[in-house]
Amino acid sequence: MKPRPSPLQRLALPALAALTLFSALPAQAVGRIADVHVIDRDSGEVLPVIRHRGEHWVAGRPGARYAVSVRNTLDTRIMSVVSVDGVNVVSGETASWGQTGYVLSPWQQYDITGWRKSDAEVAAFHFTAAPASYAARTGRAAQVGVIGVALFREKVPEPAAIAPEPYSQAPLRERLGAAESAQAMNQDSSAAPGSAPPPPAPAEATAKAQLDGGLAREESVASRRMAPARPAPRLGTGHGEREGSWVGHTTFERRSQRPDELIRIRYDSRENLIAMGVIPPDAMPRRPNPFPGSPTPRYAPDPN
Repeated sequence: MKPRPSPLQRLALPALAALTLFSALPAQAVGRIADVHVIDRDSGEVLPVIRHRGEHWVAGRPGARYAVSVRNTLDTRIMSVVSVDGVNVVSGETASWGQTGYVLSPWQQYDITGWRKSDAEVAAFHFTAAPASYAARTGRAAQVGVIGVALFREKVPEPAAIAPEPYSQAPLRERLGAAESAQAMNQDSSAAPGSAPPPPAPAEATAKAQLDGGLAREESVASRRMAPARPAPRLGTGHGEREGSWVGHTTFERRSQRPDELIRIRYDSRENLIAMGVIPPDAMPRRPNPFPGSPTPRYAPDPN
C-alpha cells in the first residue's frame, strides 16, 4: 500500500482565486498542459521569454518583485511543484518532484508571489544579487538563477471491472496462455546461452537518470558557450517582505510519480544576458517612461 501524502503535498487554491486571477495570457507563455510565465509585479510587465540554444530565459530587474504565474490549460485538475533557485517555494526544502505543490482546478490561473510562510502569508520574491538570495543565505547557492515547474496530471479512478460472459472465458484463457508462451520464448531466445536473462531495469530510475544526465550535459555545454565574464553579479531571488496569500488543503493523487511536463526558465539581469550572448546588444531596448518623476503607485503604508 502506498503511503498517503501529507496535507502539505496538496495545497488547494481558493475558488475565489480562479475568478480573480484569470487574465489575458502573453504569446510567450511556456508549457503545454500549463502556461507558465514570469511577471514583474512592480511594473506589471510580463517578462518576454527568450529562447536561446534550447533554453528559456527572462531578464529580471534588480530589486523588482516578481511572480511565477501558472495557468492550467486542461479540463481536469493538475498539481504544480514549483522551485526557485533549486528550493521548493512552499516547503523551503531542496527541491525534488515528489514534494508539496499547488493544485489548480480546470483552467485556473494562480500567481505565485513568494516563499510560502503559512496558509495566509508568503515572503515576496524579488530579484537580488545572488549572494543575497534566499538559496545562498540558506547554504544552497549552486542552483541560483533558475525557475522550475513540475506538472502532474491527476489519477482518474479506474472503472469497476465487469465480469465477462461465460462463453468468452475459455477463449480468453487460451489467448492469455498463448501470449505467455510466446513471451517466454522471446525471453529465452534473447538471453545468452547458459546464462539467466538480465533483470529489467527500473523504468522510473532509468528515465530519471537519463533526464538528470541530459540536464547536466546542457548545463555543461551552456557554461562552455557562455564563457564571457558577466559585468555584474548574477541575479537570484530574495526572501522579501511578508504579504497576504491564502490557500487551503485538498487531496490529490498523481497519475505518475514522474512529471507529465517539466518546465525550466532561467533568469538573470539584462546586462548579464547581453554579456552571455543570450540577448543581442541592440535587442530589447528599454521602454521610455512617460512619467519618470512619478513614484510607483502604492497602498497606504504601515505606521512607524
